[in-house]
Amino acid sequence: MNSENPTSPELSELLADLVSVTNRLTRIAAKATGESTSPATWRTLSVLSTFGPMRLGELAKQSRVSQPTMTKIVANLNEVEWIRRIADVDDARAWQIALAPKGIRALAEWRTRLGEALAPLFDDLDATQIEVISRAVDLLHECTDVRATDVVKAA
Repeated sequence: MNSENPTSPELSELLADLVSVTNRLTRIAAKATGESTSPATWRTLSVLSTFGPMRLGELAKQSRVSQPTMTKIVANLNEVEWIRRIADVDDARAWQIALAPKGIRALAEWRTRLGEALAPLFDDLDATQIEVISRAVDLLHECTDVRATDVVKAA
């Protein structure tokens, strides 16, 4: 938001509703696909996709899980070769976790399955309504891609 358009209570309520409905969409899609992989696993891959390699503790924080849970997630992801460990350029004794090519593909395939699972809910939308959703998604990407890094660092 710029200073000419401060966050209003109406916008705050709209954004809260947006988060709620997108969480509902995620649950519906996961159920429709029969997905058994933990949401924390997909969230971890998404965090790495968005923010790049990071240390285990930071990854746990961004994925909203405890460090012991992230240790298990990373071990499982490493076993299926969806992540790789790389040397931390700032500390030669430390490692960072990065997406591996198999993880990139798995995340893309999961997102495709989610979209395909949700498509029937939106079959009756006309071109104008689809364009509204497209514009909203573009706007959300624009706002979150530019500003999310600052919000994440502040958290």
